[in-house]
Amino acid sequence: MTERTILPDLEFATPAGMLRARAEERPGQLAFTFLADGQAEGNRLTYAGLDAQAQAIAAALHEVAAPGERALLLYPPGLEFIAAFFGCLYAGVVAVPAYPPRPHDRSQKRLRGIARDSGPRVVLSPSAVVSGAADLLAVVPELTAVRWIATDKLASGISDKRLPELDPESIAFLQYTSGSTAEPKGVEVTHANLLHNERMIGAAFEQDESSVVVSWLPVYHDMGLIGTVLQPIHSGGRCVLMSPVAFLQRPLRWLEAISRHRGTTSGGPNFAYDLCVRKATPEALAGLDLASWRVAFNGAEPVRAETLERFAETFAPCGFRSESFYPCYGLAEATLFVAGGVPGRRPRVMRVEAAALERQDAVIAASPEASAARRLVSSGRPWMGQRVAVADPETGAECSSGQVGEIWISGPSVARGYWRNPEATARDFNGFLPGLGSDGPFLRTGDLGFVADGELYVTGRLKDLIILRGRNHYPQDLERTAEGSHPDLRPGNAAAFAVETGGEERLVIALEVERRRRDRLEELAEAVRRSVAEEHEVTVWEVVLLRAGTLPKTSSGKVQRRLCRELYVTGELAMLGRSALPGSDSTPELTIAMTRAGLAALAPAERRPLLMAWLRERAAAVLGVPAAAVTDRQPLTAMGIDSLTAVELKGMVEAALGLPVPLADLLRGAGLEELADGLLAALATAPVVEPPMPRALSLQGDQPLSPGQRALWFLERLAPEAGAYNVAVAARVCSGLDPAALERALAALATRHEALRTQIVEVEGEPLRRVLPAGEVDFQTVEAEIELAAEAWRPFDLERGPQLRVRLWSDVVLLVVHHLAVDFASLAIMARDLGVLYARHAGQMGEGAEIPAPPALQFSDFVRWQSDLLTQRGERLWDFWRGALEGVRDLDLPADRPR
Repeated sequence: MTERTILPDLEFATPAGMLRARAEERPGQLAFTFLADGQAEGNRLTYAGLDAQAQAIAAALHEVAAPGERALLLYPPGLEFIAAFFGCLYAGVVAVPAYPPRPHDRSQKRLRGIARDSGPRVVLSPSAVVSGAADLLAVVPELTAVRWIATDKLASGISDKRLPELDPESIAFLQYTSGSTAEPKGVEVTHANLLHNERMIGAAFEQDESSVVVSWLPVYHDMGLIGTVLQPIHSGGRCVLMSPVAFLQRPLRWLEAISRHRGTTSGGPNFAYDLCVRKATPEALAGLDLASWRVAFNGAEPVRAETLERFAETFAPCGFRSESFYPCYGLAEATLFVAGGVPGRRPRVMRVEAAALERQDAVIAASPEASAARRLVSSGRPWMGQRVAVADPETGAECSSGQVGEIWISGPSVARGYWRNPEATARDFNGFLPGLGSDGPFLRTGDLGFVADGELYVTGRLKDLIILRGRNHYPQDLERTAEGSHPDLRPGNAAAFAVETGGEERLVIALEVERRRRDRLEELAEAVRRSVAEEHEVTVWEVVLLRAGTLPKTSSGKVQRRLCRELYVTGELAMLGRSALPGSDSTPELTIAMTRAGLAALAPAERRPLLMAWLRERAAAVLGVPAAAVTDRQPLTAMGIDSLTAVELKGMVEAALGLPVPLADLLRGAGLEELADGLLAALATAPVVEPPMPRALSLQGDQPLSPGQRALWFLERLAPEAGAYNVAVAARVCSGLDPAALERALAALATRHEALRTQIVEVEGEPLRRVLPAGEVDFQTVEAEIELAAEAWRPFDLERGPQLRVRLWSDVVLLVVHHLAVDFASLAIMARDLGVLYARHAGQMGEGAEIPAPPALQFSDFVRWQSDLLTQRGERLWDFWRGALEGVRDLDLPADRPR
């Protein structure tokens, strides 16, 4: 493998030096953009701005904490976290990223565990979090004696404080790997670890200053922090971030951000790609352009071939290429990235015999179509001095090629160990291969895999760690919660494990039941589901209730989870009963439509039954179960709703009704009746009748422009010779193109879409739209000496129209449309229709194929609807802003240059 050195050769030995170098090299370059709602641009940071904020925070830390002391970072999604993280690096203070406090979590167990283990000297947060510190201290007493700093109140600027010289081998931050355990483990990641990992990622992903990273991943987690926040700084590129909640509420916001910002690098676990496929509709795909996406990394363990195929097939019409997929392997104990492939190469998939794999051997399946074959995706090779070995977990002997064993790692990115946990450090960070003398030590990952042709294939987990939708869960935590959910469940007698069903990892918990309990077993299963969902925000797919004394254990009394799973799969557990969530072969069909105006228009007695039925369908859709399985009074947590599906349901309801659904209510166990009552109460306090949807009016004569068109028309008149608002698309002509059929198809296209045959005329100083007769189109076959660029940017005569012209050379076809006629979404519709119409006029349409019906609405209908909407709401908006701006003086803003 050839490793490319793409990055500028800047001198820095730590990540702090990396940011300083970028701030000096390109101070005004935009580094980070935050999409506040997943769409609209919010805060932005240049390299110089980030450096100045980080220095101000470092100066404040210098007053209260010595180098090596810990600072707990509690931030909601946004850019403030990034400045605080670098402020810690500048000051030599050990950063401890943590999930922000969750309002619905009354116990804050995870935060308490991190605070207790790390012993922070200071908490960094925005003032909104600091103002609520008293309430948080009531449930997290470990932070009582800790100093709090509201970083948004600090004056940003270059500090005159002398910051310490950093030892690259000192700890940069603690990455806590546990989701909720009472004894969390903090990985000691050094400055040198971080920098080496960034260099590896940059080389492996082929990142440079043109790279645009787009991410929804939590920035306080290793993949989000190291892979998507620090990497753009290393490469000198830029990064676009959004909240994880914004992604979960509407997953396609992620892909829309890649399309809009021309993202080159982005990714996440399997479930993120699967969510996008579930939400993909023809309407959602229209206008989506993923052609810029070069590296679509997938760091799940293991990566699923089915996930890659479904996503690539679904989004290929949007320009996504399967070669963009980049399966990789990593973990927090190795900083992040360990192994990956080559950008631009399709992921390698190996079919192996499932039965042999259970015996820890990777045997290539005799027939690719064999039903017993299992497909494994390569995670590529280690990079830049890292070494991956596969060893027998019992003897430590290195396995031969194709033999499954535990994945061991050594190299500059492997962390120092676990914070204040020498026993776990000795166990996991001190592996040696027999007979190799001083070669090592190795990190024992607890993951299973094998090496074939020099590439790593991950097959499963040796450890009991359960990974659900990209989040790590320790089985003992889940078991402890499940056992305590009902007095008739025996403490210390539960086993949690994951099984694969429907192409996804599902959680199963087996528990022993007290001998006195023999009936109403479903009550126990509901209690388990509800408690686990509330405490850990995950769904228990199946609850298995066992006879007392039958759970598999070792002679010393330890639960044998792997054996329990094997007996579950083979049906050999001594079951009293089992409760599995009802399955659904496909996404439930939604039959009831609902809007806020429609709900308000119903008689009061009719609202509740229809709203309940509508909520039942929506809950069934996010849970993936039949609507009949969702009851009215049962808590949704007992039916399997978790944090991801709760956010999805919340977004679905709020988008349709415009009424708030508190996430805390869903996660504490609200049922459909409680949700309906809350929505009806909100409707009663602020009823709003929405304007009617646009209607086909068949308007005649001159029509007004939309406000957006008026603005474009004005800008066009400032420089009509520039052609700045031409939308030009050129394509290479394949053999067999029929020019006459193309011209007829273009005429039919202009007949279908009046915007393509429109003049913009000025009447008494006002621009108006005037539609030409159907079928008029500007189509010409041209000679080779006419330059394509000249035709692409030749300005339109808006008054003469039409707003579409097509030029055909012998080997190129050029389509040019004025932006007054199309935007990107409508251009995609136009391209789709043109393809179908050309196939008909060229005689290429298959028997039985149909041409899509012409659009019922034209742009004139939309403009009239938009005008009516502004008439209804305009005065109210003007009144609001008059009051809000009353007394505000005119702003005398400096210009960037003389005008």
